[in-house]
Amino acid sequence: MGWWEVTADTLAAGRFAVSPLAETTAALKTLHRGTAAHPGERAWLDAHLPAYRAHLAADPPTALLVRCALRRTWNATFLTPTPSGAPDQDFPAELARIRDTLPATARADLAEALAGTPLPAALRHRDDLPERTAALLDWVWRHTVRPDWPRRRRVLEADVLMRTARLGSGGWAAALDGMRPGLRWLGANRLQITAHDQPPRELADARLLFVPVTPQQSWLSWDTGGRRPPRSAVVYPCSGTLAEPDRAPVPGALAALLGSGRAAVLVLLGTPKSTTQLVALTGQGLGSVGRHLQVLRDARLIARRRAGRSVLYRWTEAGEAVVRAVTAAAEPSRPPSPTPTSGRSTRSR
Repeated sequence: MGWWEVTADTLAAGRFAVSPLAETTAALKTLHRGTAAHPGERAWLDAHLPAYRAHLAADPPTALLVRCALRRTWNATFLTPTPSGAPDQDFPAELARIRDTLPATARADLAEALAGTPLPAALRHRDDLPERTAALLDWVWRHTVRPDWPRRRRVLEADVLMRTARLGSGGWAAALDGMRPGLRWLGANRLQITAHDQPPRELADARLLFVPVTPQQSWLSWDTGGRRPPRSAVVYPCSGTLAEPDRAPVPGALAALLGSGRAAVLVLLGTPKSTTQLVALTGQGLGSVGRHLQVLRDARLIARRRAGRSVLYRWTEAGEAVVRAVTAAAEPSRPPSPTPTSGRSTRSR
């Protein structure tokens, strides 16, 4: 078991943060592994994996660099710098920290990630490894993350709001519940960060950050360059109901009946969702979503129930019938099956 020892002051000052670089690194890890955690991630991979592989095929040194840097049990440290936690941190500023890594540090981090396997000769004396890493992350950001960043950011902020609410009502044990495998509050100033055996780390006078990402990826990071105060971070996949939005198209007839904003809320409630989740998935304001939910409840199209400290909304039978009927009516009708022109059957073996 690996754990971090944190003081009461460190824990009290702990905070959640959104990082464009962490989101991009998680996207890179997903592209590198090529496997999806849910159908929404599968669709994203289908859209971007061919271009990513073609990009690396045209750049063999960078392809080799990625294979060495992203291991199943360890990431090269320079690839995953600890976010600053600043609310206005942008991607270029975060990326500059990777680009400014000393070449010798990058090579040492790659050797550490390889865990005893020699660093390939093709990388052993290169001084452009930080720049190549930054260039690849910039490509991933521009082609696969930035076009969808406003929605992703809403999802991440919704997760932060949810966990902050848990923190206020149930303490750190509740806030950390389900965040990542092996992570839990042990009490007595100890935060278990992995189920694997690792030396404990003391985080006295450190800044502790929790950073959600929408891909199903997770890792730990800590400062190694003498920055004061030092920072450590837990990067974790945000709530599954947020990361996989299962956004259904809004039928035009339903939008005409209820209004586009209210219809968008209704179609999402085939599975239970909270107000915070609906805000993230629709991009509408909290007040607007609240008014839509009240109208839909008054019309008996949705119902609400309490799950722990959360309030979840879902279709009633009437609401499901309305959505299903309008959706079915919007589907193009199938042409009738051809009628045989002779008495011989058209069925084949």
